[in-house]
Amino acid sequence: NRRRFFRGEVDKYTWVDLGSSYLPSELVAAFLYAQMEEAESITARRLSLWDTYQRGFEHAEAQGKVRRPRIPEGCSHNAHMYYLLLPDAERRNAVIKSLSIRGIQSVFHYIPLHSSPAGRTYGRASGPLEITDSVSSKLVRLPMWIGLEDVQDEVIAAVLESV
Repeated sequence: NRRRFFRGEVDKYTWVDLGSSYLPSELVAAFLYAQMEEAESITARRLSLWDTYQRGFEHAEAQGKVRRPRIPEGCSHNAHMYYLLLPDAERRNAVIKSLSIRGIQSVFHYIPLHSSPAGRTYGRASGPLEITDSVSSKLVRLPMWIGLEDVQDEVIAAVLESV
């Protein structure tokens, strides 16, 4: 009841139903502000990293080992992540394990919302979502952070050795 509390309609701020308070702390807001001041620079660096991955896996895609992200004509992106699609879940899991052994963190992304516990409880799908399930089982996210430039070639080489 935060809104009612701030408007003076109730004398106590308390949890009354599903939901949460999503206000950032002052420390989180300070970090966000600093990042917002550098947003263009940060996005440019992330796009450069994304492009390096895209070029680095071009040959592997031509060989049918991976599928790279595709940005539709006329669209743009902010390089918030880079992923590859592997032929199947077993190959994806093997790549993640191989990278982990080399100290490279990669993740499988997430469980599709319709398959998650909350999705099964609160949501509904009008039929099977076979494409979503298939893509989810094959997708691996690669490291994407500012500073990766110094080791990105090693990440690409490790992936190429794993696929």
